[in-house]
Amino acid sequence: MRIGTLGAGTVAQAIARHALASGHQVTLSNRRGPAALAELIEELGPGATAATPAQAASAELVVLAVAWPDIPAAVGGLPHWDGRVVIDTTNQFLSPPPSPRIAELGDLTGSEYVASLLPGARVVKAFNTLHGRYIAADPVHHAGRQLLFLAGDDPAAKAQVTEMAAAWGFAPVDLGSLREGGRLMQLGGPLSGLHALKQH
Repeated sequence: MRIGTLGAGTVAQAIARHALASGHQVTLSNRRGPAALAELIEELGPGATAATPAQAASAELVVLAVAWPDIPAAVGGLPHWDGRVVIDTTNQFLSPPPSPRIAELGDLTGSEYVASLLPGARVVKAFNTLHGRYIAADPVHHAGRQLLFLAGDDPAAKAQVTEMAAAWGFAPVDLGSLREGGRLMQLGGPLSGLHALKQH
């Protein structure tokens, strides 16, 4: 499968490495253009390419991994998603720690807001509760596997992400819809920043 990334920072790179190790093709993009990713692509090795955001967004599955304030610009102007799966890894930080400011979305969860910007996409919230170093590390530990919480409104999309993440060694936990599950996972929710293992 070809996986595209919007964003090429810590989280996108961590997911890309797991995907490449499992034999997927990964197309990374960022706002600075493919040339800015040349060194990273060389480091990632076979199966990794750099492209424009529009090209990356045409992949079978797309990872959204940009800073919260950059989301509208990152997805604005992209073609209709036509049912493709988008993994939303974002958190609604207007400014990051140590002096965080969190976006106020009213009744919407962060993932519902993101889904509203992606017409036709099947959005699955995942990887946002984990710090980047826990995503990058081998999810299989001597005591168990790294839990990966996910939520979404499309059962088939969640099943696809669950199967993929499990193949990488994670222990996926389906929390339900973008509204109910997303609320548990987003900033301020009880699962935000929780790193736990499913024991063998």
